[in-house]
Amino acid sequence: MAVELAQLESYLESFTRFTQQRSTQAPQWLRNLRENAFARFCKTGFPTTREEDWRFTNLAALARTPFQLALKDAVIVTQQQAANWQIENVAARLVFINGHFAPGLSTVSEQAGNLRAEFSNEHSLVAHHLGRYLNTERDPFCALNTAFAEDGAYIHIRRGSVVDTPIHLLFISTASEVPLMTHPRNLVLVEDQAQVSIVEEYVSLGEETPAFSNAVTELVAGGDSNVTHMLIVREHAQTFNFSTLRTEQARGANVSSHSLLLGGGLVRNNVHPVLAGEGGECLINGLFIGSGHQHLDNYMLVEHAKPHCASRQFYNGILDEQSHGVFHGRIIVHKDAQKTDAKQTNRNLLLCDDAQIDTKPQLEIYADDVKCTHGATIGQMEENAIFYLQSRGIAEAEARRLLLQAFAGECLDRIQNGPVRAYTQAAVEARLFALAEAPHTRSTTSTRNQNWEEVG
Repeated sequence: MAVELAQLESYLESFTRFTQQRSTQAPQWLRNLRENAFARFCKTGFPTTREEDWRFTNLAALARTPFQLALKDAVIVTQQQAANWQIENVAARLVFINGHFAPGLSTVSEQAGNLRAEFSNEHSLVAHHLGRYLNTERDPFCALNTAFAEDGAYIHIRRGSVVDTPIHLLFISTASEVPLMTHPRNLVLVEDQAQVSIVEEYVSLGEETPAFSNAVTELVAGGDSNVTHMLIVREHAQTFNFSTLRTEQARGANVSSHSLLLGGGLVRNNVHPVLAGEGGECLINGLFIGSGHQHLDNYMLVEHAKPHCASRQFYNGILDEQSHGVFHGRIIVHKDAQKTDAKQTNRNLLLCDDAQIDTKPQLEIYADDVKCTHGATIGQMEENAIFYLQSRGIAEAEARRLLLQAFAGECLDRIQNGPVRAYTQAAVEARLFALAEAPHTRSTTSTRNQNWEEVG
């Protein structure tokens, strides 16, 4: 109890300084939103493994680290440094340094700018939408993000608009003498019959120092819109990265969510789509690759609220050394969501005996006319396949890389051809090359049966 009080006191001090510094800058609705969210966080604190949604992820290391809010303009990042993460031919590129917008490194557009600039705009839609879709009562990290919400991306795609090239949101965390925390907040409004693709990426620059990134993206997809969202996490091993994507889909909306977890020490990826309009479609596609002592937690909650909607979940995990992966996929079919078509699949590849995966596919069905399935597999690389490739003159490391690439390619193939796919494929291939070259990429057990469970 004393530890919990000390943790809350640290965040209370940060929140008090934060509100004192920003009280004259924020409108009343935003101050109320922040205060209510922080009160909720104080009431619950950090979740523990006794809670079902967190039973595979221990947050003790995060909770005991005394993080401080990052200061604006405290670190200078050059154009050359930021160019290390650049997607060719984008509609806009918004760069944030330790959670703060960097206009000198960014290219804004009519549809994409920083959120903070909208707070003082009386005609902006931000006041109507920000915080409306999150459940801060259920998730303390969403409450914490809302309490410290200060900046992030604001994307507004008007009715019938088609943005042919992607919008890139790049969040760079830098080294610091003290542990830093940032709470990026993104709001994406896509009106009826509009189309856009968004890449949200988190990277590290400089020495490995403790950092806590707690990001939230609220995405509203209008009727018959088509939206693609890509999350890429490749921060260093001292980083705690928590991200939540909450999508609200209107009638006939088609939303695709792709996640690539390639870095970070402790990562929690929350994806929560609500199909709130009849005839909506949702794709949740992800790949997580862990090594060392990485902990990669994926929590999917798909809500079917209206009839004639379809959702697909495909997540693949590759785990090496002492890394730990988690997949918790939950589909809720509400009473009115007749004719729901939902499928959930999680496949995992363990490269050595010390790697661990906890997978929990779950269905909650309250309608009586649905088609829902879920399943999970856990296995290892086929030694016979490696031997076959070696017999054809391919070196062992290259043979392993080819097999890993084929496994990861199942997820990459679901990404539409274009600059985003090329960008993500290069990042994944670099990660797989390192795994294939590692001498420990081999299970000490010669054979292991794959386990498969499917419920229909």
